[in-house]
Amino acid sequence: MFAPAVNALPRLRRRWRLLRLRGDAVECPCCGGRFREFMPGRDPNNPICPRCGAQARHRALWLYLHERTHLFDGQGLRVLHFAPERALGRALAGAPGIQYVSADLEDPAAMEHFDITDIPHPDGSFDVILCIHVLEHVENDRAAMRELHRILAPDGFAVVLVPLDLDRADTYEDPSITDPADRERAFWQADHVRLYGRDFADRLREAGFDVTVDRWVRSLEPSTIQRYGLFPLEDMYVCRS
Repeated sequence: MFAPAVNALPRLRRRWRLLRLRGDAVECPCCGGRFREFMPGRDPNNPICPRCGAQARHRALWLYLHERTHLFDGQGLRVLHFAPERALGRALAGAPGIQYVSADLEDPAAMEHFDITDIPHPDGSFDVILCIHVLEHVENDRAAMRELHRILAPDGFAVVLVPLDLDRADTYEDPSITDPADRERAFWQADHVRLYGRDFADRLREAGFDVTVDRWVRSLEPSTIQRYGLFPLEDMYVCRS
């Protein structure tokens, strides 16, 4: 008899949160929400949208796709989005002129389910691939990179982002580290299997990609960084065949 009230609690909390944070100091480009401030995340450089839950990297990618690519030009581009984040997935699925497919190994919210190291699509199947904070979870990331390269159309592009330690020259991985607490200390999160360094672009190139590290976010005015709650060092790794 109390189920309806219990089920209503998340909605009530969300309404209270939006009411408490209403304002116009910051803006989420993913959902269009405007607030007094973003919610703090675990990382102070990663504030969260109170409405759609978008994190700093999601907002940066959404702006980047609008400002620096032809994705939204109405060309009917075929888009494959791995491990679809709720905020980005909803925005992309609802965008006109895009043939959107989301994929994940297990997430029931994804449209397709498969292993990123064994993708069941023919060569050159997609014009745009979005792979955001996925490879650090994949044991054989080099196989995954080769698969991404295989299914990318000759004139397409992929945006591949991972947690990156800019102070580390080489990617750190140690298969003997399996304890969750040890992995969190070594790789920043308990379900990560490596910590990428500045050689990340080279690993992508070894898979066959032509890689551009686009530092567009760094060129933005501080007021824009503040407005959209971006991480100022969020570089975009743009891969082409």
